[in-house]
Amino acid sequence: MVKIVCDSTADLTPDVIQKYGITIVPLNIHFGLDSLQDGIDIKADAFYKRLTTDSNHPTTSAPAPGLFADAYRELSKETDEILVLTISSGISATYESALQAKAMVGDICKIEVIDTLLTVGAEFIVVLRSAQAAQEGARLEEVTAMVKDILPRVKCYGMFDTLEYLQKGGRIGKVQAFLGSILKFHPIITLEDGLVAPAGRTRSKSQAVDFLINTVKESKGIEEMVIQDATTPEDLDAFAHKLSAYYPEEKMYRTKVGPVIGTHAGPNLLFVCFLEAK
Repeated sequence: MVKIVCDSTADLTPDVIQKYGITIVPLNIHFGLDSLQDGIDIKADAFYKRLTTDSNHPTTSAPAPGLFADAYRELSKETDEILVLTISSGISATYESALQAKAMVGDICKIEVIDTLLTVGAEFIVVLRSAQAAQEGARLEEVTAMVKDILPRVKCYGMFDTLEYLQKGGRIGKVQAFLGSILKFHPIITLEDGLVAPAGRTRSKSQAVDFLINTVKESKGIEEMVIQDATTPEDLDAFAHKLSAYYPEEKMYRTKVGPVIGTHAGPNLLFVCFLEAK
């Protein structure tokens, strides 16, 4: 069976990881000289507490190629086909690290590395669909073809209280135009060609939520959905209830935005990511 590898920014839930036997390679968070592995040494709740209290603003880094290589070697003991799905190369060097690891291990098995051009719940959806296909018996070539087919239909939208953290982290991308209005607006961001890009801006939090709801409403239909918060589970509950008019609430995957993306996105935020129907 094809084994699936992804990085920690996909924010997979523990039950999905266990059910499909997915291997996670963690990125790193650095508070000054303190280096931590995402989801291993520090989890979301502890991270957000530290983010708002530590005098050191954290930075992030990609996994070393050796971590991916170790994962490939371990998985090659039980499979001859591995699919690796990574965070967008436009915002992280993780894809390059995964490719370097492939060269390091040689021909131990067939390895395909795909830059999803996504992250957070959007990457979650691609990993989930890949793992489901693999479990159903699809071979590496078939899973890879499926991934390339769905990638253009995977959408990601997030609302923020501020772009301060994106600015600090240097991941501002095409959102630079929003900076002069940080205090006046609630910005909405998306991913375009693997980069953070502006999707809209609203004057209030409720208007920002309505913007996200309307984005879902105006889609061609939803095949899969992941919703996320960082520090406001009560907001996520209310968000899920509103979204349930367009997609069954019981089918939504709920997860936290993890430490790596949280470094650049900050606390109070909501994401909706979905696979649009053809």
